[in-house]
Amino acid sequence: MKRESIFFTITVSFIISVILVIASFTILMTHNYQNKEEQLLEKYIPIIKMVLRQHNRGVVDNDFLKTLEEINYTMFTSKKQINKITYNPKTKILVEKKNFRNKTVFRVLKLKDKNYIYMKKHRKSLLIRDNIPHANLTQLYIFLVFGIVIITIVLMYLITLRKLMPLKILKDKVKHLGDENFDFECCDTNRKDEVSQLALEFKNTATKLKSIKEARNVFIRNIMHELKTPITKGKFLVEIKKSEHTADNLREVFNKLESLINEFASIEELISSTKNIEKNYYYIDDIVDNAIDILMIDYENVEQKYENKKVFVNYKLFSVAVKNIIDNAIKYSSDKKVIIKSEGENIIFENKGEMLKHDLKSYYEPFFGSNENNSNSFGLGLYIVFNILKANGYKLEYEYVNDTNIFKCIKEDTSTI
Repeated sequence: MKRESIFFTITVSFIISVILVIASFTILMTHNYQNKEEQLLEKYIPIIKMVLRQHNRGVVDNDFLKTLEEINYTMFTSKKQINKITYNPKTKILVEKKNFRNKTVFRVLKLKDKNYIYMKKHRKSLLIRDNIPHANLTQLYIFLVFGIVIITIVLMYLITLRKLMPLKILKDKVKHLGDENFDFECCDTNRKDEVSQLALEFKNTATKLKSIKEARNVFIRNIMHELKTPITKGKFLVEIKKSEHTADNLREVFNKLESLINEFASIEELISSTKNIEKNYYYIDDIVDNAIDILMIDYENVEQKYENKKVFVNYKLFSVAVKNIIDNAIKYSSDKKVIIKSEGENIIFENKGEMLKHDLKSYYEPFFGSNENNSNSFGLGLYIVFNILKANGYKLEYEYVNDTNIFKCIKEDTSTI
């Protein structure tokens, strides 16, 4: 474990905390023992003095023993009884004082829950029992608090390590981002702590980068595919004898190339931009007019039956989406016309023609169907439309009713006025 590591710092802090707690416990127990010793001496010395005075007089009669009993003390006079207590293995010595000059030994003993005062002087022994039970609750409380503190520190240490453990995995995963390894599964990102949220953000970033990488791969792969036909046609037209018809065909080729380049630029803008694209309020009429101008078609091909409301969108991108819908609607219609309507905040495009042969989502893929039958391919049209609408808070829905294709741009949140 490196010294610069956060795990090293936490472990050292844990060890220091445990050492400090143990030191505090030791000091507290020592202080408690000293206090207990002082309390016992303060309590029992007057009793032993009283017994010694009576014993020195040589008068330890029943009246004196009865007096002791009244104050909850019992005196043992039999040596057998005294030895039974003092030599019992379970007997603990709480306090011991020795005077070698006077050959005197004073002890406070404990057996079960009773205290005993033991006095030995010149081979004469005295033993007095304190009949009041003494439970050492203070010591028990100290041990209890010490145990709780130690367990709490250990649990907090383990919980902290568990919380931070994803950082190790996260560090290794982030290293691979530079190698374009975007498969990012490292830890439970459902928790709400900062480390889990950080892992979630990295996972989201990896997912976005993977999506951008895949989109760019599709973008580059299909540029070659889509540009190949007009370039081949242009080369062929250059080689044949020039005529007015050839010039018109060449212009058509270059217009097609220009249109493709504009669409590729739109894709690049969508790939590179974030979700927070610049939006403002624009009239539907202005967006439709701009789309028609881009297509360079006659207004008679577009029947406008919508309510001219304002929509909160990115003008440039949304115009491209409307342009692509109109272009496909006219291209695949039987009468070369498209009808544009509005329904609340939704924009609807209708055209007469055959029903889509596949599910709408299939056409969101670039050049879907182009390898099977070029006449059935929408090229990049619906791929661009889908991504532009999504970026502007819209979604595309499709219906086929009475030989009519109906494409609805549905607003997912309120924004029109």
